[in-house]
Amino acid sequence: MGETLVLRASFIVAFSCILLVVLLVSPVLGYGEDEAKAVIEMVEGEVLSCYRAVSEAEKAGANVSGLLDVLNEVGWFLSKAKLAYSQGDFDSAVAYANECSSRLDGFLEQAESLKVNAEQAGYWDFIVNFVGSGVGALCVVVGGFVVWSFLKKRGKAEVKA
Repeated sequence: MGETLVLRASFIVAFSCILLVVLLVSPVLGYGEDEAKAVIEMVEGEVLSCYRAVSEAEKAGANVSGLLDVLNEVGWFLSKAKLAYSQGDFDSAVAYANECSSRLDGFLEQAESLKVNAEQAGYWDFIVNFVGSGVGALCVVVGGFVVWSFLKKRGKAEVKA
């Protein structure tokens, strides 16, 4: 009977310790309001930078439809993060914000690459069109002169004969 009492007491003490640790440590492991707000604001800044980069790439003539698809997904996660934050679910808010951030990894580099490629393609299009037009116009002028000279000589030869 003494052993059962000691066993019960040790079980109660162990259970109480585990319960105390769970109750005291779990709030520490979760995110607070300030942390969640900071993460969401950081992600909002990233999203705005990405929208600016996409806008610049589009102005350069790049096809940005794939980038816009990613930004739409990120916007959806960001709205979920803000909703979770407004409801006091800071852990979910941070999780959604982190998902946004992970989907934007390498995004700015991709947008910049598309922009540079579009600018280079535009440059070469301009050069080909400008040089091609110039060469074409020169060919028409030279060809016209050659034909005129030929017809002029032929006309003189017919007049003499």
